[in-house]
Amino acid sequence: MLRQLALTDMGAAAQVHRMAFDRAMPWLVGLHTQDEDRWFYRERVFPACRVWGRFDDGVLSGIIAFRDGWVEQLYVLPVAQGRGDGTELLDVAKRTCERLELWTFQRNERARRFYEARGFALVEQTDGARNEEKEPDARYLWTRA
Repeated sequence: MLRQLALTDMGAAAQVHRMAFDRAMPWLVGLHTQDEDRWFYRERVFPACRVWGRFDDGVLSGIIAFRDGWVEQLYVLPVAQGRGDGTELLDVAKRTCERLELWTFQRNERARRFYEARGFALVEQTDGARNEEKEPDARYLWTRA
């Protein structure tokens, strides 16, 4: 089941983010505490973005946060990856926006393959100097055909 999330879902959304992030990028584990993750979702993500979630048997398994043509967050629990949850969430944003951009880390090959398989094109790579993690990143763009 897909549905738009409310602020009361913030803790679960932050937990999905952390679990998926840590699995995908183990070299960045410990970057933030659980309290910092909850603050980020409460103060930054929910006020600025439309946040949707994918639920399996009532448990949040994936999230997408998007705004004004940007995908800000897209995370799926490791146990739920490969089942189409991420595609379903991305399709929510694609139905709403004519174009979408996003950033992902260059070393996150699985994410890069995921986006490229869904019509996103690489448009920029940086050395990571402008992101908090100082991790080389890649910007992708999708436009409705």
